[in-house]
Amino acid sequence: MTGEKDYVPGWVSGEIRGARFGRPKEESRTGYVLDIYEQDNRVDVQLYEPIEDGRHIVTVDLPEGLGVSGMQKGAVYAFKLSQAKAPLSDRVVEYLQKEKEIEMRAIYQFELKGFKAIGAGRADDR
Repeated sequence: MTGEKDYVPGWVSGEIRGARFGRPKEESRTGYVLDIYEQDNRVDVQLYEPIEDGRHIVTVDLPEGLGVSGMQKGAVYAFKLSQAKAPLSDRVVEYLQKEKEIEMRAIYQFELKGFKAIGAGRADDR
């Protein structure tokens, strides 16, 4: 049975599931790999420069053909990212703040477009 603490009303989860993302924009950031999820084709990265909402840690999807071979945990990279944003309604933002104590005004999706090793170690340009 789901506890009341975990409960989210259908109207909130429906808006989040049906979020409409705007046109992606490309950005460059530097940082390092925290974890690699080969089966899911994703990586967690710690960025030195925060994204728009102030976070420094994001999960990034890898497109077909851009594998993680050559990518190492802890190694510093220059990342080329595609970032798409889906704003949430004021009603959902207010619910998340009051009921869940979560500060969230939008949902973000990130896709890795390329990466290049920088600093110590070998350069791997993709």
